[in-house]
Formats: sequence, structure tokens, C-alpha cells
Amino acid sequence: MSDSQNLLSGKRKYLFGLLLLLFISVICVAFSIRDIDDFDISRREVLLRRIGHELLLQSGDSTSRVLPVEKLSDNEYQVRFEKKLTFQPDSLVSTTRRLLAKDPFVSDYVVNVLNCANASVAYGYAISKNKKDDIVTCLGRRQPVACYIINIKFKPPGVTATKNKYLLGGGLLCLAVVGFIFFRSVKPRGVLSVDDQHTDMITLGAVLFDSKNRKLVLDGTTTDLTETETRVLSIFAKSQNEIIERSRLQKEIWEDEGVIVGRSLDMFISKLRKKLEPDPNIKIVVIRGKGYKLEISS
Repeated sequence: MSDSQNLLSGKRKYLFGLLLLLFISVICVAFSIRDIDDFDISRREVLLRRIGHELLLQSGDSTSRVLPVEKLSDNEYQVRFEKKLTFQPDSLVSTTRRLLAKDPFVSDYVVNVLNCANASVAYGYAISKNKKDDIVTCLGRRQPVACYIINIKFKPPGVTATKNKYLLGGGLLCLAVVGFIFFRSVKPRGVLSVDDQHTDMITLGAVLFDSKNRKLVLDGTTTDLTETETRVLSIFAKSQNEIIERSRLQKEIWEDEGVIVGRSLDMFISKLRKKLEPDPNIKIVVIRGKGYKLEISS
């Protein structure tokens, strides 16, 4: 029983480690895909107003107001002004890049400067987290004084979250596969066939050995075993078709009782042979000079 107990203990330790790794993975992904809360939205709107403020100062206007930032959708905003202004594209690009770098949820965004009169695009550019993907044109050309609206559209955070969810799903699948392979690999090979619902039920050929209740069952017929017979057969069952030394059997069965009786072993093996006789495919044979072997033929 010690081998099976060690195996079960090893499985439990591995399962615990697997669950711990899974828990840590879930926590990490949860932190990486957290949604933008109300505080973060308010902070973003302050940054957008700051962009408008600096544009007015660059235009030479230090008195007119930046109108309330209008949120068009979850990821799109408009900055309006009280009066007309002029702007330098170079300054607009550098100002938005510098200020929006303070928003931890901003990666990619597109800026369009619209004419108030007809909503046509007077100037536009795209900024990416990967700078080589930036799209910035027409620098060095100062725009005429006019009524402008700054429209800024951010890349939805859901795109990143979706990727992380796929990564999480892939990680969980990988863990499941590793766990399945491990449990298959540690399963005893060709030694015991254990009933899924009764871990003390061992199949020996056509005979069902119930070590817990000390019984043999064959074709509905039950044969009782003594405690010592059960202990002897349990040792054989864990080492089917393998030679077991006589000294090992004597030691494991009788040593704890303080007495080892040489001929007692032969007597119990003889009794077991008779109780296993109904199945001709099961034999306990003597290996001269070595010990015994439980032979099970298919």
C-alpha cells in the first residue's frame, strides 16, 4: 500500500502546484486587463483640456476659454474653443504626445482637427505605441486662424483585453494538457486495474479482489479471505508477473508481530491458490531459490 500512497501523495502535490500556478496566472491577467474606471476617465478629460489650453497659449491667446470636453463615445472625445485660433502642426503633435503619455491606458490614437463650419478635416495624424507606425505629415505649415475642433479617437482597450483573454485561454489549455500528460505518465503500467469508484477493488484476471472487505468475487460468487491472506495477496497484486522474494513476504507480513514462522507462508499461499483456482489464468508459482510469482495470463 505504501507505493500507492506515495503515488497519491505525489499526485496531490502536483495538483496543488498546478492549481497555484493557475491562480497566479488568473491574477496576473486580471490586473493586466482591468477596465478604465470613472477616475481614469476624469483624468483623461483633464489631460485633453490641458492640450486645448496649451494650443491657445501657442496661438497667443491667454484669455479665452477651452469649452467643456465632449465625450462622443467610450474612446472618442472633442475639444472645442471659445474663440478662433491658429496652430502649428509640429507643436500640436508634440503637445498631444507629451500629455497623453501620462495616461496609462493610452497606446494608439488618431487626432483630427476639424473646421467648425463644415466638419472637414483641416489636419490629422496618427500616433502609435510603436513609433515606427506613427503617421504624421505636413509639419512646418502653420494653419490659418479659424474655428477648430480637436477630435481625438483612442484605440479601444478591449482589443488588448481580448488578446490577453486569448493568452489566458491558451495558458489554461496548456496547463490542462500538461496535467493530463503527467497523470497519464504516473499511472502504474500493467500492474493494477482499479475500479474508478472503489480504490480498494483490484482486478486480477477475471477475479475482482476487494482488499478493504477481504473478498474475492468471480461471476457473482464471493469468497472470503482472512486478514493475512488479504495482506499476502495485496503484495502479489502490486507486483503482478514479478518475482517476490520469500524473505520480503515474511518480513512485510509477520515482522511487525515480532514472530516469523517459515512454514506459515507456505500454508497461506496454498490457501490462496485454492481460492483463486476458479480462474485458470491466475497462478501463484514457486520460483526455486528466489521466491514466488503471481502469474496472470490473458
